[in-house]
Amino acid sequence: MQHQWPIRIYYEDTDAGGIVYHANYLKFFERARTEWLRALGIEQNGLLASGIAFVVRSVKMENYLPARFNELLQVNSQVTALKRASLTFHQQLLREGGQILCEAEVLVACVDLNKGKATAIPTEVLGVLKG
Repeated sequence: MQHQWPIRIYYEDTDAGGIVYHANYLKFFERARTEWLRALGIEQNGLLASGIAFVVRSVKMENYLPARFNELLQVNSQVTALKRASLTFHQQLLREGGQILCEAEVLVACVDLNKGKATAIPTEVLGVLKG
């Protein structure tokens, strides 16, 4: 299942030259994953209330071309692996026409916040993720 989410590049996202600062790509990918969960009916505040959170365990990111101030772009997110306590996403930031500016592989772990350890993804959430 692929999720698409539009993003506008604001001045605050850029450096003095109007080019997106590299760390902000991670913010865009994070927002897209949150919106993907929301589109599936999973609100993270509900998970947090039950002591569960999804946290980034690792990221491998490649930057190909710069994103620039005021561009309207799209983040594509797709789950490439779903395990008992983790998800792996492949995410891309694209210009209109499909030109890839940046892409990342993001491993997200489900964590019990009280114990500070990985835990199984809740059954009801896992069922939604498996679709």
